[in-house]
Amino acid sequence: MPNIQCLPSHVADLIAAGEVVERPASVVKELLENAIDAGATAIVVEMERGGLTYLRITDNGCGIAPQELPTAFLRHATSKLRTAQDLAAIGTLGFRGEALAAISAVSHVDIFSRQRESDVGAMLHLDGGVAGEVTETGCPEGTTICIRDLFYNTPARMKFMKKDSAEGAAVHGIVQHVALSHPQISFKLLRDGSEVLYTPGDGKLLSAVYAAMGREFALGLVDIKGCGGDVAVEGYVSRPLNGHGTRGKQVMFVNGRFVKSQLLTAALEEAYRNRLMKGKFPGCVLHVTLPPELVDVNVHPAKTVVKFVSDKPVFDAVYYTVRSALDAAEKPAAPEPPKENFYRTMTVQQYRETAAEEKKPVGSYGRGGTVQPSPARSFSTPPSPVRPVPAQGMSGAYAASPAAEKPAQRPVLSGEIHDVAPQTGEAFTVPGHTPDGRQVTYEITPPAREEQTAPAQETAAEKVTSVPEPVRQESAAEQTAMDLPEPEQQVLQSGPAPWRMVGEVLKTYIICEDEQENVWLIDKHAAHERIRFDALKADPQPLMAQSLLEPLAVSLAAEEYSAVLEHEDTLRHFGFDCEDFGDGTVLVREIPADIRSGDAAATLEELAKKLLEQRADPAGARDELLHTMACKSAIKAGMNTSPAELAALVEKVQAGEIAYCPHGRPVAVKLSKYEIEKMFKRA
Repeated sequence: MPNIQCLPSHVADLIAAGEVVERPASVVKELLENAIDAGATAIVVEMERGGLTYLRITDNGCGIAPQELPTAFLRHATSKLRTAQDLAAIGTLGFRGEALAAISAVSHVDIFSRQRESDVGAMLHLDGGVAGEVTETGCPEGTTICIRDLFYNTPARMKFMKKDSAEGAAVHGIVQHVALSHPQISFKLLRDGSEVLYTPGDGKLLSAVYAAMGREFALGLVDIKGCGGDVAVEGYVSRPLNGHGTRGKQVMFVNGRFVKSQLLTAALEEAYRNRLMKGKFPGCVLHVTLPPELVDVNVHPAKTVVKFVSDKPVFDAVYYTVRSALDAAEKPAAPEPPKENFYRTMTVQQYRETAAEEKKPVGSYGRGGTVQPSPARSFSTPPSPVRPVPAQGMSGAYAASPAAEKPAQRPVLSGEIHDVAPQTGEAFTVPGHTPDGRQVTYEITPPAREEQTAPAQETAAEKVTSVPEPVRQESAAEQTAMDLPEPEQQVLQSGPAPWRMVGEVLKTYIICEDEQENVWLIDKHAAHERIRFDALKADPQPLMAQSLLEPLAVSLAAEEYSAVLEHEDTLRHFGFDCEDFGDGTVLVREIPADIRSGDAAATLEELAKKLLEQRADPAGARDELLHTMACKSAIKAGMNTSPAELAALVEKVQAGEIAYCPHGRPVAVKLSKYEIEKMFKRA
């Protein structure tokens, strides 16, 4: 057995770095916590290539004394703890003193710091944890740390790094969470020279939510505030109609520290019971505050998991606070008092009377100053042809004069033509007047009726005989083809199906009966989902995609956003063509042909969640993605389905091809005749 010996300090630092520093986002988290503990009010984060080649965090905090700079990079060196009793009531974000030592062990570090009462600052350079000399330098108040070539001396760690876009998205998510935990601090994130996040630092949580999580999310929130004993809860939760496909929009803090807690998640979702659509999850930015001695934050190296002394007070405080806020938001608002403005308000009857007064015709003034309306005339367009006939006492040459003088003006007839038109096709005359006021009589010939006489039919036949020769030959060929006997259609004879479909109930379950007198209840969604899953799994080709007329912008949580960017090729195989749009948003240009455009965003969220859960198992990840695709493209419960589609599903079930859906639920339930008779006390 080999001898036991102590590891070299450098190897020990690399091991410790593997626990604390997993990726550039871990470095940013640790340095941001140190900046907040230093009392900074403005913090700037800059990165290049996802943070692997360059990271710089600048704050305006209290700074570090020059003589303490080398000590700050030693393991377990901290200014936040003094005694073992301090561990029972930790009030700072960082306290272990491992972050700077772990970061410096796997990178090149330059630190600049100046205290507020000092005129000059100090600078220190470290390579792989080995510190150089402290030198004076000019720098602003606070601390600036530059990290270059992360993991340069641990190549094995580098192969586990993801794409630059995915690593940058992870850094963006960390800055987003820290900005929401401290709205009184202004945060700015620069990615490859471009500003992607900026919070005003005005102390208003809603301002930070608007800047960090987007306008659409911020406008669908409900303000909550309450307490239960020593536990205070405040923040914002989403309205029940604004549910999300995953829990990625749930951001929770305990004493200003971002945490992942199943207890808080359960309390939040319990408050939404019977309010939220099935399959949807609420979003929130929740701050839980309680005395430090009632919570233990020293249970995980990343400090994202906490343990409460008593779970029930925390659960009740979150549950009742959220439920009370949702109940208040659902109450109808009090009617607003009527506003006085320059618009007139009137009843329907008043409006009709006013409109009738305005439409009253204006005539000549009669005796006593009253208005006498002019007699209304009824005009109609005379059917063609119209020929003027000389009136009595006028010369016959006048018949063509109106058209010759004013050809653009049509004559006006007095009276309705339809009232005097005879029922026969004979010509008739009506009185009228010309545009200049002279009287004239018009002769009107009605259009011919649809019935045609025998000579007209003969004329039509004569026209047919005058068709050119090529056309006549073609017509003769067609006539010959029409005279040929049509081939008899062969019908495949099939026997009756060994089952009978009775119908559908609740727009979800199909009822059918088989030859053995068994009654089947078939879940049409589960059956169709299994059929779709088997078809997708058997086809190795990429799914058929449809291009969107307008690209769809989908806002995702930080981890989901990172997963989508990391697996762009995989998602393209499943019909999603996505590209980075920045600020936690991806632009979708193509979606699978079987997915409705309204379900595209929710489907992409679920696919991202599956990719996160199955990160270590590519084969399992493909099956999980196919489960989601099959579920989204299958017939939904409650949808109207044609009898032919229902019959096709029943045939698959009765043939024994499918028995369970991809998630393991049964597709059909069988009830024998004996079981049914037993229910009715017949057996």
